[in-house]
Order: sequence, then structure tokens, then C-alpha cells
Amino acid sequence: MNPTPKSARISGFHKKTPAERLAAVAEFSELTADEVAHLGNMGNLDPHLADHLIENVIATMNVPVGVATNLRIDGEDMLVPMATEESSVVAAVCNAARQCYEAGGFTTSMSEAMMIAQVQLVGVSDPVHARLRILEKRDEIKALCDACDPVLVKLGGGLRDVDVRLVDSAGGRMVVTHLMVDTRDAMGANAVNSMAEKLAPQIEAWTGGRVYLRILSNLADRRLARARAVWRCADIGGEAVRDGIISAYQFAAADPYRAATHNKGVMNGISAVVLATGNDTRAVEAGAHAYAARHGRYGSLTDWEVTPSGDLAGSIEIPMAVGLVGGATKLHPTARACLRILGVTTAERLARVIAAVGLAQNFSALKALATTGIQKGHMSLHAQNIAMMAGARGEEVARVAAILVAQGTVRVDVAEAELAKLRG
Repeated sequence: MNPTPKSARISGFHKKTPAERLAAVAEFSELTADEVAHLGNMGNLDPHLADHLIENVIATMNVPVGVATNLRIDGEDMLVPMATEESSVVAAVCNAARQCYEAGGFTTSMSEAMMIAQVQLVGVSDPVHARLRILEKRDEIKALCDACDPVLVKLGGGLRDVDVRLVDSAGGRMVVTHLMVDTRDAMGANAVNSMAEKLAPQIEAWTGGRVYLRILSNLADRRLARARAVWRCADIGGEAVRDGIISAYQFAAADPYRAATHNKGVMNGISAVVLATGNDTRAVEAGAHAYAARHGRYGSLTDWEVTPSGDLAGSIEIPMAVGLVGGATKLHPTARACLRILGVTTAERLARVIAAVGLAQNFSALKALATTGIQKGHMSLHAQNIAMMAGARGEEVARVAAILVAQGTVRVDVAEAELAKLRG
């Protein structure tokens, strides 16, 4: 007899407590008692808070938080928390920062810090005139948008400018209004989305067209964080290392296949700080990759050059829509503690620090690729994970990992064999 098929239609699932949901999932998926106990332990996050941060909560996913040292940013020494599951990421930032510390560390800056909301208008027979009609209403648009968030305006933010673009699409020419909004220390998604939705009926009335999408853009190219640093040749191993790094960068700048991995390395550092501070990793990543393709071809997020004195100069310019207020940044206790460690008091300062971390991460990756190869350092740290996967515990982890590295073979089957030898 065939077993009764399982149904994912669980009545009232969202109304249950996290424990009740976990019990239902455990029954459906035939989880073991150990698996249920593990998922039920939410660590240092209050289950009540977790249940209100997202929907249908049954557990939490704890990610290690490490601290990057050696960072001197704009003359200030800082410790930077990073949340990531990938070995070698934190170590890479520490090493890069150490090697440029005596040369002054990182210098950062920020463009104007504005978010963009888009209002998509279709169905107009005279899009060029419609564009001008919308632009003529700038003062009315500002008054309407600022009224959506008086607190933001009181803090010095609000609508700063209006732009209207004509976008040719498969469905015809669209008239797309951009609202440029200073969101101060908030990431700003809710504020700009509210403004766009409030403005939509007015745009329809002014133009006779129909509005569809009313939402922010994650290509935050009016909110660019910048960082630069110089690594002296004497501190990084000489001119051959410098030239290898330059060549690796030139490869990424010329080839999108290489650029994708190059920029993934940049985002290893950036996303780790964004996550640790409770900000939106997906928004920052989307903006970064879109910005990397702004010239019509996907390329490097960083630039590397040789200074007049023959040293290595690196720089990064990247959209950085992060905030200190709202969402998990304010609610998540780990995010709050990480912000305390950072000591930043403005969203701009946080964005600049994150950009410096991204540049540091890129330096370490390029240096490894240009010298020993990426695997040596990465696999040395990864060997500990492999040892634990093989069943090593306590002091066994370091001993097995050391054997794997010495043999140059970091595999689970080898680790299991070495662990068996250690245990006799």
C-alpha cells in the first residue's frame, strides 16, 4: 500500500508559535529528536523577536562573527565585526590592513548620500512632453514627498531632486520619474517607496498615462562610498608582487568571467560587515554588481595602479545603501553590539568603513593569486573545517588540520584516515 502523500498545506501555520511550527515541520520531514532540539535552540536571539522579524519562524541560523584588526581608516584605528561562514575572509582583511597600516591605512569619502525611487509611467502618446510636464511640477512633488515623512525632513533629509528619464522597452517608451531622497541615517527603502506611491496618482493626472511600478532602485549610484590605500612595495614583497596584483586586476577589468570572481571576493568582505550590522546584504550586492556593469560590460569594482614612487595604489567606489536606524539594525541585539564595536554614529561613516573592508579583502585575494595561489592560505584554514567534518574534536582538530596541510591534501577521506591513526 502506498503511504498517504504529505501535504504542505498546513492550516493556520503562520498563527502558530515557533515551537508549534517546528513540531509540524518535524512531523512532515521526519526530523530526529536531535535535529528538533538543535533547531529549537535559538541561541542569543529572543524567539519572540525572531518570530516578528520574518514570517513562519521555526529556528535561527547562527553565523560566526569575527573581528578584523589592524584597520586604520581616516586616521582612526578601528575594530570591524564581520559575520560570515567562509574561512579566510576575516584573516584576509586583517592581513591587508596590517600591510598598509604604516603607510597610513585607508582614506575614505562619500558622494552625496541619496536613495532613488522610480515611478514607471506607460501609455502616454507624447512622452517627451510628459517628461517636461512632470519636471515643471518639481515644487509640488517636493511638498508632497516631504509630507510623507516629516520626521525625516526635521532631521535634515527629504526630497532633494527630481529627474525624468525616457526608457525604450519592448512595450514602448516609458516615462520613468526618479525621486532623489536624502534618507539621512536610514537605508531609506520604506521612506522612498512611500513617496513614490504617494506621487503616482498625481503623475497620472498630469500626463494622462498609467503608473505601474512605484519602488526604490537598488542601483544607489547617488550614494557611493569610496576608499583608497597605498601598499608600499617593501611591505608586500617587492615589485614582482606589485606587478602580479596589477596584472590580476587588469584581467578582471577586461574579462567578465574573471570580474565575477574578483568582485565576489570584494563582496566577501563587504557583505560580512553589512550582515553583522543588520543591514540588507541583498540590496548592497545587487547595487554593487549593477554598478560594475554601468559602462555596458561587467567589470572590476576596484582599481589598482602604480604610484609615482613605485608603490601599489588601490581604490574602490561602490554604491552603499546602509543605515543605522530601522529594521534589524535597531532590533537585532547582535547588530546593535556590532555597531557599538565599530563606534560609528552615522550611516555615512558606516558606508565608508565597509568600502575600506571591501578594498582590503580584494588586496589579499589578488596578492594570494599573484603569489602562492588562493588555495594555500584558504585551504590552511579550511582544513580545520574538514577535520571537524571527519569527526575530530578538541585538540584533534588542529592536529588533523596540520597533517592535511603538510600533506597538501585537504579532503574528508584523508582526514578520517589520519584521525583513525591518532586514535590508535
